[in-house]
Amino acid sequence: MKTSTTQFFNPARLFDRDQWEEIFDSLSRNKTRTFLTAFGIFWGVFMLVLLMGGGQGLQSMLATNFAGFANNSGFIMANSTSEAYKGFKKGRKWQIETADLPLIRSSVPEIDILSPMLGSWGNTATYSNNKSNVSVQGKYPDADLIDDPKIKQGRGLNDVDVQQQRKVCVVGTRIVEELFTKGEDPLGKFIAVNGIYYQIVGVSNKSGNGISIGGNATTTVHIPYTTMQNAYNRGNDIDILCLTAREGYKMSDIQKKVERVLKRKHLIHPDDTQAVVKVNAEAIFSMVDNLFAGVSILVWMIGLGTLFAGAIGVSNIMVVTVKERTTEIGIRRAIGATPNDILAMIMSESIVLTLIAGMSGIVFAVLILQVVEQSVQADTPGAVFQITFAIAVGAALMLTTLGVLAGLAPTLRAMQIKPVDAMRED
Repeated sequence: MKTSTTQFFNPARLFDRDQWEEIFDSLSRNKTRTFLTAFGIFWGVFMLVLLMGGGQGLQSMLATNFAGFANNSGFIMANSTSEAYKGFKKGRKWQIETADLPLIRSSVPEIDILSPMLGSWGNTATYSNNKSNVSVQGKYPDADLIDDPKIKQGRGLNDVDVQQQRKVCVVGTRIVEELFTKGEDPLGKFIAVNGIYYQIVGVSNKSGNGISIGGNATTTVHIPYTTMQNAYNRGNDIDILCLTAREGYKMSDIQKKVERVLKRKHLIHPDDTQAVVKVNAEAIFSMVDNLFAGVSILVWMIGLGTLFAGAIGVSNIMVVTVKERTTEIGIRRAIGATPNDILAMIMSESIVLTLIAGMSGIVFAVLILQVVEQSVQADTPGAVFQITFAIAVGAALMLTTLGVLAGLAPTLRAMQIKPVDAMRED
């Protein structure tokens, strides 16, 4: 058996064949014990990488679905009153009106974009003999700054369309799939919605999985606001009031101010909590961010806890190994082995066992994440489940550190053994 007096951190030891044979011979003496200990490290790294990749993938899926939607936006709608006020009974129906817009704009300067919207649901669009169930949305072009339709063909609605009350529309992808044959260009074609013909000027590529105003984006027909006012006899009514906050202001505070303006204008009780419906997208985005921050912390706690449990297992097996090899260590010391040689012997076995098991866990987790990513990207192209190279390198360094720590206690015990005492043990 080889006796070395080289230092533990000497790079030449990496290419010492005898050294490697000795390490693997020691680990293979008790295969079951070594396997179970290595499995603890493998499982800890595997779960850590898999959970991190899965969490990252879910976050990227949500980010892809939410892309193009203003995270500082809010929406206000009218609802029946729940309080009697100034001669009006509770349960009174009221409507936000176009005349409210200049009053809101002057009273709440913190608002950046203020855009009204009309909606109609349960409609049928037809082209030739094909039909599609759709919702109709009347809007101004600035609404695209709040909810980007992600135009993949043609163009979006513009100011001229609104001014001239053009009968043009932007349609969702499912409408195109149901009304037109595969490969047919829908641009320039006329579709009928409740007997009114609109020319398609654009196709939206927005997914139906994310946040959309007024319904599923894939089955929505977008038309100019003024066109919908006239075609549906909506007059001055507003169904949804869309707004964004200027930088430095909170949407929750802005919505409270707008609510007070609307209640004063339409004679609604100040304490009526039902009459004005508010949806705060800013709060939703903040909640999602906090959720994923919590998930990330939980993933690290679970993964690191499992890793440390595996490291304790490695430490235990090295303690047993030192106990079994006490006589051998004593002989090594008697014929000239230095404490550094004993340090190298024990620590090398600990690090090798940890790295082999840990790297196997990383590789296996990466393979599973790759399969999941490929299957998910068919529906969500922006989803990324793979861990970054920096995370992989960090995991390798962490494994090396755990290997050193796991072998530290048994190594210190081995270095304290006196040659004479060691050789006397059975």
